[in-house]
Amino acid sequence: MRREQVLKRPTRPFEVDPEKTISELVRDMSVTGFQGRKLGEAAEAWTEMLKKREMVIWLGLAGAMVPAGMRQLITYLVRRRMVDVLVTTGATLYHDAYETIGGKHFLGTDQIDNVMLRKHRIDRVYDVYADENKFYQLDVLIEKEFSSRLQSGRPYSSREVLHEFGKWLSEMSRDRDGICVAAYESGVPIFIPSFCDSGMGFSLMFANRRRKRHIIVDHMRDVDESSRITERSRHTSVIVVGGGVPKNFIQQTAVIASYQTRHDRTHDFAIQFTTDVPQWGGLSGSTFEEAQSWGKYNARSRMVQCFTDATIALPVVAEALSQRFKRFRRRVPRFNWTDHNNALDITYQPIKL
Repeated sequence: MRREQVLKRPTRPFEVDPEKTISELVRDMSVTGFQGRKLGEAAEAWTEMLKKREMVIWLGLAGAMVPAGMRQLITYLVRRRMVDVLVTTGATLYHDAYETIGGKHFLGTDQIDNVMLRKHRIDRVYDVYADENKFYQLDVLIEKEFSSRLQSGRPYSSREVLHEFGKWLSEMSRDRDGICVAAYESGVPIFIPSFCDSGMGFSLMFANRRRKRHIIVDHMRDVDESSRITERSRHTSVIVVGGGVPKNFIQQTAVIASYQTRHDRTHDFAIQFTTDVPQWGGLSGSTFEEAQSWGKYNARSRMVQCFTDATIALPVVAEALSQRFKRFRRRVPRFNWTDHNNALDITYQPIKL
């Protein structure tokens, strides 16, 4: 490469302007340096995803985003179809359901006597508190009421369980909103690869133990169904908040789809917001370039990793997207499942963002 090709794009000093929109802010950040530039590039990449035809956008969500106040932001992304498939943790949707039934998360501090908190049945997530008694009410509702909607002995994918869970919550709390209800009403599938690692999982276990139910969550069906989405999609994108199991679960759909179709089904775009770093060897901090060696992305994939707290990055990027897509028509995927061999058909329907 020639010298002038390297010294091609100068940085642009950031200028303060009280009239500047959030969309303009992140655009200007994209020609600065360090993680500020990466935040701007992430917003640009997400914008491209939304404009590309027949694109399926995966969102991997790990970490305590609901206690941290990101619940309505995620709900907005789902309802506006800025994401199409959600892969998350059981804890995320458990906290979401907790707020749907009227529970609150409270401002707190990490500098406190935690034994005293336990005495008062108050749970802490860093500097946020939650009411253990309200959690117990949700546990009982799941064990007694929701479990009765599932057939004993029938193997369910987590997607099927969460579809029914969203329907149940929407019927029970019509005056409230949330991630699971929005996903049910918007046709956005949700997968929880680690379903039992949560209050939702152990509440259904108690339904099996104490109420003689036989509820089965079959995670092999999760792998089958999720990989079929990537197999049947013309283009796929990945957005990861945090990392962990959701990150790899989404990325591996490209590997499985390539095996199954014998064609390159790598993801076209990838964005990650994380505080983890690569040098410790963990997946949450691993680079997308490393994932290229596994066949999850290719040389043409556009990949942006922003190493920052997601509670800082997500509100900025979501506000920027809301300003960029006030009047925009996107063809969103509709997932049509049949029980026969987990068959899936994807059609695209235009909606106004």
